[in-house]
Amino acid sequence: MAEYSLAIYRRFRRFPQQVVLYVGRTPLRMPESIESASLSFRCRVVDIRQLDGEALLVSENPEENVIAVLMRLRNEREAVRRILRRIAESEPARREIALRELIILGGLRSLGAIIEQETKKMPILDDIMDHDLLGPKLRRERLEGEQTIVMRQIEKRFGAIPAWARQRLEAMSAGELEETALRLLDVQSLESLLSR
Repeated sequence: MAEYSLAIYRRFRRFPQQVVLYVGRTPLRMPESIESASLSFRCRVVDIRQLDGEALLVSENPEENVIAVLMRLRNEREAVRRILRRIAESEPARREIALRELIILGGLRSLGAIIEQETKKMPILDDIMDHDLLGPKLRRERLEGEQTIVMRQIEKRFGAIPAWARQRLEAMSAGELEETALRLLDVQSLESLLSR
């Protein structure tokens, strides 16, 4: 930010008012200033979680509603419901973009489980999953995500996954992956886990 400020000053002979809006998952730790014997620079740094998300939830713009999940919310589940209702009411072209944004930004706040549960109650997911172009892609992305999680759990428990095991896991359906993840808690070897 100091470099940006000086570059703007060199070009326009004015220092800008700067604000860093932090949206990261972990708590904000970056300092607001740099201090040395010959330099002092300060920039306002705001964690977006300090801002009230309710103001964006009342917007009629689904994209603005989605940004609210990064902010302070009174009730996360109710906020997700409100956002999904707004997405469902929007035009089909906007639905795809807004739902994707909700999934991505919701991930920064560990809202994936809530979003998944609430989308099952909303017509929007059925509409998108039935879409001839988007449905297969979303199902594939969901399956790949489940595969990644199960593989990471297996690596944590048994170490590196051999090629034969990776191929078997990649061929599994979502239901088979779920069953494998549950069996992982009880088995003593990778071979017994994937013997079925």
